[in-house]
Amino acid sequence: MAKALLGYIGGPDPRVLAEMRRLQQRVQDLETQLVRVQAENDALAAARRDSVLEGIEVPQAEPALT
Repeated sequence: MAKALLGYIGGPDPRVLAEMRRLQQRVQDLETQLVRVQAENDALAAARRDSVLEGIEVPQAEPALT
């Protein structure tokens, strides 16, 4: 009776297994894309930070008069 309640007739449904494999692959693809985009974002942020700092002119310090 329990097997019938769980839908266990003739083994696991191949459509469900195929969908689960497809979803697992999709999750893996999205995780890979997330890592790539985060690395790209970090590189762009570092380049922007460097270019902003290069545009600032800092005069040379002069000795203090005491």
